[in-house]
Amino acid sequence: MAQSGQVADAVRQVTGRAVELVEITTYGDVSREHLAQIGGTGVFVTALREALLRGEVDFAVHSLKDLPTAQPDDLALAAVPPREDARDVLVARDGLTFEQLPDGARVGTGSPRRMAQLNAYARCHGLTVETVPIRGNVDTRIGYVRKGELDAVVLAAAGLNRIGRSEEVTDFLSVDTVLPAPGQGALAIECRAGHTAQDTALIAALAELDDPYTRAAVTAERSLLAALEAGCSAPVGAYADLLADGQIVKEMRLRGVVGTTDGSTLVQLSTTGPVPETYDQAMALGRELAAEMLAKGAAGLMGERAH
Repeated sequence: MAQSGQVADAVRQVTGRAVELVEITTYGDVSREHLAQIGGTGVFVTALREALLRGEVDFAVHSLKDLPTAQPDDLALAAVPPREDARDVLVARDGLTFEQLPDGARVGTGSPRRMAQLNAYARCHGLTVETVPIRGNVDTRIGYVRKGELDAVVLAAAGLNRIGRSEEVTDFLSVDTVLPAPGQGALAIECRAGHTAQDTALIAALAELDDPYTRAAVTAERSLLAALEAGCSAPVGAYADLLADGQIVKEMRLRGVVGTTDGSTLVQLSTTGPVPETYDQAMALGRELAAEMLAKGAAGLMGERAH
């Protein structure tokens, strides 16, 4: 609701038109099962897309990391606004950073990607952590720490920033330590790809909110995910950032990681190339890195392959 409200404000500003928020509850919102069990892919998206296609809403706002990598022909990804902070963060008891956690600390996260990297990072520092699967909204998750049931929880910085609760963060986990989920921190604004004048006009209006650098980065990250044939519940991290020389952006670097959830085995690689100027170039960057990761044994680390 917070991120949709922010997009609604931006659409009002660029179009001068009224925007009404329509609340839709998705399967991912009500199910208490672990994301890895309910498949992950599309559980937060399907109900919104159905409402779009039925004409009940004109556009939908998604967290980009929740979007399946295949884009339906009848829907258009009209805009990817500038990305929020893509990092994961720790909210721990007593203001602790990750490195200050006691050995054997209980850390809550429902994400196999976070589990794999946190366990590997702890192991590098001679620690062990116990990752505990959790679900729920921000209050529920942080509540486990406040009540003393967990030592810490890991959340996305972007979500806390958007609801104005970033002061509760006790440690920002650098992307050098924990690569975020593909598309983390970015939003996707989706509308009908119909051929009516109304649809075309809406796509053009929403395109005003698009940030080409963010779109190129998340396209490369999601291309990597798709080429690994992994869904959004797989233990895959990816992050594309721009390498600048002073004020001049020279190249885009894409990093990817896949690992076993216990962190004992990780395949982590990166590639650098010219900043993609087209969708196809961004897709190629992701595919090339995925091919290298698969050659290094990534496929065997992902458990069930997406069918």
